Amino acid sequence: MLVTMLKAKLHHATVTEAALEYEGSITIDAELLRAAGILRYEKVLVANLANGERFETYAIDGPPGTGTIVLNGATAHKGAVGHRLIIFAFCQLPAEEAAEHTPRVLLLDSANRPKSPAT
Repeated sequence: MLVTMLKAKLHHATVTEAALEYEGSITIDAELLRAAGILRYEKVLVANLANGERFETYAIDGPPGTGTIVLNGATAHKGAVGHRLIIFAFCQLPAEEAAEHTPRVLLLDSANRPKSPAT
């Protein structure tokens, strides 16, 4: 049996831009993706702390070291610059492995810099 588990989380990511005229996705600083273990084009669930919106999309990499978090395309309607987000990625593991699994969690400051190394 496979169990769906939290793989990674970017906690309190701050939206830096909303780009309606875009194909669609969420752009995330490439260094944050790497630190969290989220792959380019991986499906993510996003929760907006400002308005309660939740949506699924895929991650694309933004310029490294910039703190970029951009809502692209239709997702631009789900938030605004300055809104704080929680970005989740999930994995499926056999139940035996799931019992020992620990997700990678990055707590971010208001400039989207990790407050500490991923846990």
